[in-house]
Amino acid sequence: PVLYKPQTQSSPQSNKQRTEQSTNTKLKREQSKPAMASSSFSATATISSSHHHHQSQSLLFNKPFIHNSFIFSKKSPSLRQPLKLRASASVAPVDQTAAALPLPLPDFDFKDYMLTKADRVNAALDQSIPLAHPIKIHEAMRYSLLAGGKRVRPVLCLAACEMVGGDESLALPMACATEMIHTMSLIHDDLPCMDNDDLRRGLPTNHKKYGEDTAILAGDALLSFSFEHVAVRTPKTVSPDRVVRAIAELGSAVGSAGLVAGQIVDIASEGDEDVTLEIHKTARLLEAAVVCGAILGGADDESVERARRYSRCVGLLFQVVDDILDVTKSSEELGKTAGKDLASDKATYPKLLGLEGARRFAAELVDRANGELAGFDPAKAAPLYHFANYIATRQN
Repeated sequence: PVLYKPQTQSSPQSNKQRTEQSTNTKLKREQSKPAMASSSFSATATISSSHHHHQSQSLLFNKPFIHNSFIFSKKSPSLRQPLKLRASASVAPVDQTAAALPLPLPDFDFKDYMLTKADRVNAALDQSIPLAHPIKIHEAMRYSLLAGGKRVRPVLCLAACEMVGGDESLALPMACATEMIHTMSLIHDDLPCMDNDDLRRGLPTNHKKYGEDTAILAGDALLSFSFEHVAVRTPKTVSPDRVVRAIAELGSAVGSAGLVAGQIVDIASEGDEDVTLEIHKTARLLEAAVVCGAILGGADDESVERARRYSRCVGLLFQVVDDILDVTKSSEELGKTAGKDLASDKATYPKLLGLEGARRFAAELVDRANGELAGFDPAKAAPLYHFANYIATRQN
């Protein structure tokens, strides 16, 4: 706030003029800043002692704070330019799971939104793959697909569609497709030849339940069916060129330049001390979910690219927080085996940046993600603002 203390000899009229002048000066300062959907948006972050601040100290930066400590002589992970970190008056302690604390977001019932959208996605997924012949393969597909989870990718897809003015029905088949592909990746990641995991979402992994051969085939079937589902079930009110564009986006996210690339780099980086953040595992599927939602919702090219940049920040944030949780939470808290990345010496963000550095990087990503939503209707973009904060502060 702009504080004004009148001089003792000033008249009431001059006081009013000075107050108005001070207010106008403040407004000009605010207008000269980069446009944001709401001037109250900011990101909270831990500030290390290298910046000559105690961790418990309350700090309010009136100007953007350029923070590059996450580099540590390594390359920036796909974010080439310095990130502007706006710290709020509260600084998170270093033992927090993520660096970001709840932001001053629009008045919005995010929990209810998540539950409502997840219920609709779950119902659509249940209907999409009935228990048909051959029973075993469809049972294995449904076992992992309907095993729960937050449905982050499909809900993001629906939120992006609605943010650009579309109805959720336009993107619901695509939302289901992203979850089918995500489930496929989990089934395959858990295989003995990959991460060799026995627990997923609190249940035995697919290959433990049905055997490795069936688990591989279940993943393959989910992958192929996801594209069929989008092509057949997307409402006819969506133009064919937008459907094709969305399918191409989804395909690029899964292939050798997307999900598969991330997995192969993940395997190759085990025990590699020279790995850089530049080649660390990415979150292309989450990006595709947001971008496809915007495309199917009728967004213009500029809006699609803003949604893409937002999703890249959030996708990377999701991975950073995942890495932090892997080394700070128990298997019971996570619903999957904790410490697997540490045991296999994978190139995680806590390994490359240190735990505190990973938390600071998470805060920077929240700030960048929020900035990319500028220009959209704040009410329609509210779910995506809340998503970034939710992912940064999740505990499992």
